[in-house]
Amino acid sequence: MNMGENIPVHAIWLAQDDPKKNTAVKLSRRGDLTLHERFNKLPRRGIILEPLCGKVFGPEDHSILLEEGGSLVGLDCSWAQIEDSVEQVMRRTKLQGRMLPLLLAANPVNWGKPSKMTTAEALAATLYLMGREKQARRLLSAFRWGEQFFVLNKEPLDAYRDAESSAELVDLQFEFFDIERPQ
Repeated sequence: MNMGENIPVHAIWLAQDDPKKNTAVKLSRRGDLTLHERFNKLPRRGIILEPLCGKVFGPEDHSILLEEGGSLVGLDCSWAQIEDSVEQVMRRTKLQGRMLPLLLAANPVNWGKPSKMTTAEALAATLYLMGREKQARRLLSAFRWGEQFFVLNKEPLDAYRDAESSAELVDLQFEFFDIERPQ
């Protein structure tokens, strides 16, 4: 895949929230991603963003999307039902689960909360970390708060994008966010 081609973006939609306010549904209507309500239609190869897996998406994962023809998949579910949703989805897919390093949400519901991102924010952040800034900005241009995500997270996004490994990414979080390091 050359640098000009867009990475295929998908989302599994578990219909746990209002479709009128759902970012994945909106992006699907715009043609920016493929929305799946059934697991059997999900791509077979790629990365699924799920915040509980414990493995941060890093440079070593880029080849899955760039060279191996994998897709980037967002898990669209309610934060209130995250544990059950992740378990349900990960039992039924061979996609590799990854989470994002800490970033601040810019969406109106969770504005300024670390990691409480919408599906659109998570997908855009992943694309940005891969150097696909144009595709990332296109996704978030659908929302009036979209550009604010990049403003709010400029320093960590740029630092994460330039990291050379997942381990470096994990360490960088502590420079930007006041969180406790695991012992």
